[in-house]
Amino acid sequence: MLTAILPVRSLLAAIFVLMAGSGFLSTLISIRLERAGEGTLLIGLVATAYFAGLAIGAMQAGPLVRRVGHIRAFAAFVSVFSASTLAYAFWQQPLFWAFLRLADGFCVAGVYVCIESWLNERAEPQTRGSVLAGYMICLYLGQAAGQYLLNLDDTRPSIPFLASSVLVSLASIPVLLTHIAAPDSGDAPPFSLRRLYDTSPLGVVGSILTGMMLGAFYGLAAVSVRRIGLDMGATAMFMSAVILGGVALQWPLGHLSDRYDRRRVIVVTFAGATLVCAGLTVTQHNGVQLLGLGALFGGLTFALYPLCVAHTNDRLEADERVGATGGLVLLYSAGAALGPILGSAAMTLPFDNGLFAFITLCAASALVFGLWRQTATPPVPSETQNAYQILPRTTPVAAMLDPLGPDDIPATEDS
Repeated sequence: MLTAILPVRSLLAAIFVLMAGSGFLSTLISIRLERAGEGTLLIGLVATAYFAGLAIGAMQAGPLVRRVGHIRAFAAFVSVFSASTLAYAFWQQPLFWAFLRLADGFCVAGVYVCIESWLNERAEPQTRGSVLAGYMICLYLGQAAGQYLLNLDDTRPSIPFLASSVLVSLASIPVLLTHIAAPDSGDAPPFSLRRLYDTSPLGVVGSILTGMMLGAFYGLAAVSVRRIGLDMGATAMFMSAVILGGVALQWPLGHLSDRYDRRRVIVVTFAGATLVCAGLTVTQHNGVQLLGLGALFGGLTFALYPLCVAHTNDRLEADERVGATGGLVLLYSAGAALGPILGSAAMTLPFDNGLFAFITLCAASALVFGLWRQTATPPVPSETQNAYQILPRTTPVAAMLDPLGPDDIPATEDS
């Protein structure tokens, strides 16, 4: 693996630093708005703005990258992102912050498009798996490490935003000074969403509901756990535990899905997520029990999107997988944009931990749908299933890194 990722180490360093500088912003912004006395519905709308920007950027950033080139586009996205993180310190007004979150989401999607298409261009067919694994590790470790910047919130109100801007700006250096040639442009083959559902109803519904679960979590979990008594340091530890748990369980669950009926593994994973979310709904503890449940939540829910992608790919030809995976990540993004709105509405109900009650409902709905699909159609025989591949929930360009996809599809920035 080390041999495979050394040629792209500058790109991986950039994504690690960028995630370290920006991964905690959703948590920080939600906490700041709650401190200011804003309602949970308004907090949810601000969180939704980020995921809406991410979805729009995933579809629209590609043409800009093709027009001006990868390095210039990357520098532009990072510059705007760095400026927006500073702008939070100027005026704490929810609508203004929602606009900034929309811009943040668009810029982050643009960065993903640049990095992922670049990695796809540099990866050989035999090293795609290692390059993708290295990308995932850097992305999630950066997010986990960045959570501890929340501890800066007790110094001066502007310090966390200044630290974020510094790290986001520094993320541009490895890319601007890289010797890696920028890739040529190309287009991913389109895939009808209607046909995608006809091919794999569980893949489509599972991706949307997983997006709703994780969108609601990222946007509102910090507010929820603060209400049961967590201070800023404990909140950072909880969010980090969720992300690290998500990294830890993806490989074991993926291995199980390669050996057994993948739909059954998806159903069992949704069942486990339902139980864990139910536990988070009723818990009032802020110690090891909460961290353990958080790590299990991350481990189960982070695995669901790639499991749904793998299940869908089992029912497709090789030349259809990239387009189908691009459709699934857009459906996930749509669910993630909807999740904070519905999650914040649940938090206004007259009982504790309404957020995790909503996430429990999403997981239980997917569980029921998966059980029905098991009775509706026969499974793909385990011996004919494609190998499970972990994929990030970023942009359709990430699908190009899938080593199971056709080798002759060109690099793309069309997202």
